Amino acid sequence: MPANLTPEYFKAEEWFRAATTNEEKILALERMLAVMPKHKGTDHLKADLRRKLSKLREGPKKKAAKHIDIFYVPKTGSGQIVLVGTPNSGKSAIVAALTNAKVTVADYPFATAAPVPGMVHFEDVQIQLVDMPPITDEIVMPGQVGTYRHCDLIALVIDVSQDVEEQFATILDFLESRALLIDETTPGFDSQGNVLGKKAFVIATKADIAAAEAFERLKKLCGNQFEIVRFSAETGVGREELPSKLFELLNIVRVYAKPPGKPADLNEPFTLAAGSTIQDLADAVHRELAENLRFARIWGTGVYDGQNAPRSHVLHDKDIIELHFG
Repeated sequence: MPANLTPEYFKAEEWFRAATTNEEKILALERMLAVMPKHKGTDHLKADLRRKLSKLREGPKKKAAKHIDIFYVPKTGSGQIVLVGTPNSGKSAIVAALTNAKVTVADYPFATAAPVPGMVHFEDVQIQLVDMPPITDEIVMPGQVGTYRHCDLIALVIDVSQDVEEQFATILDFLESRALLIDETTPGFDSQGNVLGKKAFVIATKADIAAAEAFERLKKLCGNQFEIVRFSAETGVGREELPSKLFELLNIVRVYAKPPGKPADLNEPFTLAAGSTIQDLADAVHRELAENLRFARIWGTGVYDGQNAPRSHVLHDKDIIELHFG
């Protein structure tokens, strides 16, 4: 009986072949098993994949020496955005312009050999922006995929003064072959809760020296899949817009906690996913105390000042909340 494998299966299989770490191979195999048609024609293949998966999960027989993963970047701030681009696309220039990170901005390829995180300030929020080694059709550093897998948002960096189509194709192939983008075949999480696809957008760099038609070509390539922000480290184009766009695309809200009888702390907001509730805020403030939340008062969008609000009340950006615990 023929297996009649689907395009989703072949995409996961391509991801498995491109994987350079056990973690990625396990995720790819789990995805292959999840999307495989369930009938007698796939029984032998299913058993083979399960054997491979079991072997990978067992890990090495001998205790390995302690390994430091240079591509693991702990998240700080209100969100983590990781840049992806081909050599000399302007990734380091973006991080240098928006953060205080010590990056190497050079006109030769592979000046960045490891992730370099920096903090972008948007009003009263800090957002982590991570410079990364470039990718090519032939070169992707082992472990690099993990940084993209665990971030909150991916920024495709395209130098619009160079071959837009070639850069876009290289980056898209890298991301899609490893199931790093949310699309019609790749969800944000698989059935085991493992992180798969990410949201992404495009930063069009070197806007000061690019031909006008280059943006139109890039816009056509992106279609409705990616938003585009123009940027130039030389002229400052996009320097004000980009931090605002990062905040918007992270889809988060700022909430200010107000202790009872005291003014609200408007300097360090809590940042929560859009759609979060007062109960979610209480959990963020103190998980144990949250169980004893009695009621809350709110100042903000769609309410009158000091109004009592239930735990299920959905928060808006810049709401002020006074939590009362029992």
